Amino acid sequence: MPEKILPGDLQAVLAAVCPVDRALAASGQAHIDNLTKPRGSLGRLEELALQLFLIQGGQPPCADPMRIYTVAGDHGVNEEGVSLFPQEVTRQMVLNFLRGGAGINVLAATAGAQLYVVDAGSCGGGYDDHPGLIQAKIAPGTANLAKGPAMTREQCLRALMLGVSLADRALADGVRVLGTGDMGISNTTPSTALYCAYLGLDPVAITGPGTGLDAEGMARKADVIRRGLGVNRQAVESGDPLAVLAALGGLEIATLAGLVLGGGRNRQLVCVDGFISTAAYVAAWKLCPAVADYCVISHASAEPGHAAVVSALGLSPLLDLGFRLGEGTGAACAMYLVRSAADMYTKMATFVDAGVSGSRE
Repeated sequence: MPEKILPGDLQAVLAAVCPVDRALAASGQAHIDNLTKPRGSLGRLEELALQLFLIQGGQPPCADPMRIYTVAGDHGVNEEGVSLFPQEVTRQMVLNFLRGGAGINVLAATAGAQLYVVDAGSCGGGYDDHPGLIQAKIAPGTANLAKGPAMTREQCLRALMLGVSLADRALADGVRVLGTGDMGISNTTPSTALYCAYLGLDPVAITGPGTGLDAEGMARKADVIRRGLGVNRQAVESGDPLAVLAALGGLEIATLAGLVLGGGRNRQLVCVDGFISTAAYVAAWKLCPAVADYCVISHASAEPGHAAVVSALGLSPLLDLGFRLGEGTGAACAMYLVRSAADMYTKMATFVDAGVSGSRE
């Protein structure tokens, strides 16, 4: 990336995200309806196949190759006691990812998805080189959002453009489908703050346990979020999505928002993971509403506030598995459905091909 990121760099990305061509939908739907099944009988899989068809410009949809980026970042708000885990766990988990021992390693491999770990902002210095690691540290964690802005505007722009570059890197490797993943102790706190600021939700109503807080801990966490919204009131009330993201977000969250934007520009389907990744999606959507055409919410997070968020967005997650791990695990499971949808479209016989009588309706 260039040494200095300019607002115009981001604006060029936003301007290049075009809505899908809905005029193509009729031909794609006609093909789906002509497959050897009652119309609509494969439900959400049919919807997903049509979305892929539109994203890929009216071509028979292709899912592979698929890639998940699990992005790490630390948070200054951790000092407020909003997590049961110490901050060093972020770094320890990055090393676990690189050893292949985490949930996302197992589920990405099962889904047949490539996995890269990205250090956008974990505490400490660099890591030893590893073929599955992208070292792109913008800062060793954010500032405490309860006391002021989490990031400078420049840091936030850098993180967004890092995410765009990850989408571009995947595109250069032929990747059609992206998955978002996160690792950052205390990152449910900035995510909740972003939901409150972007969607007008109340901290008490959507603050959840994160790593396992009890009722007292959740009340304290909600108070921290309320204080963060207060001290960053100017950004919250500015109507500027970038200002909100810089004030309340995280380096990994902003990077994932950039990944969503880059995926939209590149006509890649983006499988948005759970609570943290959905906050990144909301930030990207506020910056560029057209990204909605290129994204699916992979699963319903067990984090209590997620249901209110997806309801406010008018979206419906593909899966509901009680997940709240993050890392991209829900996105990995959704990728199996993405491949299934593409194969349904391209490999099922039509009524004519199979010599099967179609519906008389």
